[in-house]
Amino acid sequence: MANFLLEVGTEELPASFLSGALSQWKQIIPESLKENFLDNNAVEIYGTPRRLAVLIKGLPEKQADREEEVKGPPAKAAFKDGNPTKAAEGFAKKQGVDVNQLEVRPTDKGDFVFVKKSIKGRSTADILTEAIPNWIFKLEGKRLMRWSDGDLKFSRPIRWLIALLDDKVLPIEIENNSENVKSGNSSRGHRVLHPDEVTISQPTDYLNTLNSASVVADTQTRINTITTQVQEAAKKYNGYAPIYPDLLEEVVNLVEYPTAVVGNFESEFLELPPEVITTVMVSHQKYFPVFKSEDSKELLPYFITVSNGDPEKSDIIAKGNERVIRARLSDGRYFYDNDIKQSLESFLPELEAVTFQKDLGSLRKKVDRICTVADKVSKQLNLDSQQQEHVQRAALLCKADLVSSMVYEFPELQGIMGQKYAFKSNEPEAVANAIFEHYLPRGADDFLPKTVTGRVVAIADRLDTLVSIFGLGMIPTGSSDPFALRRAATAIVNITWDGDLTINLQQLLESTANDFANQYNKDKNKLVSDLEEFFLQRIRTLLQDEKHIDYDLVNAVLGENDKEYTERALQDLLDVRDRALFLQQIRNNGSLDKIYETVNRSTRLAAQGDLDTQKLDPSEIVKKDLFQKSSEESFYNAVLGLVPQTQTAQQQRNYQQLISGLEKIAPTVSTFFDGPESVLVMDDNPDIKKNRLYLLGLLRNHARVLADFGAIVKNL
Repeated sequence: MANFLLEVGTEELPASFLSGALSQWKQIIPESLKENFLDNNAVEIYGTPRRLAVLIKGLPEKQADREEEVKGPPAKAAFKDGNPTKAAEGFAKKQGVDVNQLEVRPTDKGDFVFVKKSIKGRSTADILTEAIPNWIFKLEGKRLMRWSDGDLKFSRPIRWLIALLDDKVLPIEIENNSENVKSGNSSRGHRVLHPDEVTISQPTDYLNTLNSASVVADTQTRINTITTQVQEAAKKYNGYAPIYPDLLEEVVNLVEYPTAVVGNFESEFLELPPEVITTVMVSHQKYFPVFKSEDSKELLPYFITVSNGDPEKSDIIAKGNERVIRARLSDGRYFYDNDIKQSLESFLPELEAVTFQKDLGSLRKKVDRICTVADKVSKQLNLDSQQQEHVQRAALLCKADLVSSMVYEFPELQGIMGQKYAFKSNEPEAVANAIFEHYLPRGADDFLPKTVTGRVVAIADRLDTLVSIFGLGMIPTGSSDPFALRRAATAIVNITWDGDLTINLQQLLESTANDFANQYNKDKNKLVSDLEEFFLQRIRTLLQDEKHIDYDLVNAVLGENDKEYTERALQDLLDVRDRALFLQQIRNNGSLDKIYETVNRSTRLAAQGDLDTQKLDPSEIVKKDLFQKSSEESFYNAVLGLVPQTQTAQQQRNYQQLISGLEKIAPTVSTFFDGPESVLVMDDNPDIKKNRLYLLGLLRNHARVLADFGAIVKNL
């Protein structure tokens, strides 16, 4: 068995490209090997800022010989009167076989021509030589460079190339302006610590050889090294350094030989809000901040940077970084001191000069719209007067910090500084916290707002954006979503579910869309329809992906082309969530199986009738004097007894009572269909037939309070 090493040596790669390239190669290369029938024992992907590499272990010398069956043209086109046509001859020639080797076989689409051909395995060396350029130039990323006259593009210029199969160099050549890059067995060490070339004798020597040249090629090893060094460095100063995942991922792809270096700054800077200091460190300088303890939010006047330079020059490196952090913190202190000279409300007029969207006007106009929508949400939730006052105040001030000096310089601090400045302006705590919370969640793994005020303003802000952008016809398509509308709709649903907010989303959409349509002369009905469909897609995705509800159960609560269910879902997000979770629960515990056949059989027959799906009480519509069998009377009484249970289920979202009632009625329904007193539903007498269909329709309607059982797949 053979081992193979590919190393692509480059100028320093952006950390984001390197991260993406490593992830892409983990998929591209194994798939390529599989497509080429090259079994292997392991595919190991490595990368540093100056190289991408893959080590493939346990490759065969060549592909195994194999037989392949190829489908050709339809038999009627390949043969006429038993003789091969040009279509058959052309297919045989293309496959490299004699026309006599063609076979005719039946398929679902008729008779077709097939051929079985033996394929001799190609050498692994030849296959890899052909595949390697595709591996390299199939990588995707932002701002790829073209540095030669050809069409090849890559993130940074390629300076060297290793393509080593055991001790044999595979002949690969990549075009370059000055001199084409040809494959060899020479790599480069660390640019500062070991600038000379190093020779890779065997693919499996790769990691050790680079380690000796001060290059840690294995990403996981660098991650472990950085994590350990940073935490140990913090301990030396009696502190704790949290390892932020995003920062760690970026830093690990910026260094080849990591060394944690501790720097310090003047304690007077600690008077700044800690969020300002950590933003400067983490987002701008890629430093790890040091806190007093793991549970403390109090910072110490130290930072830890991960150097790619000479460890013996750590003192010099620390001093250089200290000069930078002092300058950045000095700027932060100036911005902060300047901002707090005025109240947060005083920033509002400046929002007039900031455009939210060219057709929608300024951020100040958006704030007014947020206030309007927030008032609608507050009234739906029946908030008391003080809560409504807090909501209106938070909605008014929620964007004010965007024109502050601090947020202008550090946009990551939006909302955070709004909260700080609100407290400085003696705003109520509920208002200050809501200004921060209304931006939550800021990403997939972020927290949701926890206060009523924060939740209401968060919903109002996103709902205004959705209605306004949809109103302009800028609906997300494919992966394009510049206003993050999918994330906004998802957040509205999640905030509602997390806070158990009893809002009517359909009503909010209609009311807000009506305001927009009137102001901008747009078609309100189409706008509402588009928004409703958009939200239903988000609800469906959340139920399946986050709540782990089976797809057919999601279909059952949202309905399949059933407006009654879609309207109900949008009118009561809590109800659609609870019904989906309950359906999954009764599927898992087996209760669903006990009623499935009873409800479905009744539902299928009830479709032959014309009973309104909202009817539940048999005494209002079923005529007892038309009963001919005792089973009809029993059915009637069973449905009558189900009415209070179903009503309780509707009022309290306690669907267990409904299911218990349906389980109890199941034997009665079975007797109605198949017992000694069974009936023929489709009786010749139209009145009797209608009466019996009404009985079945009533059972269907009670089950519909929970879900559309016709959408549920049995034994999924």
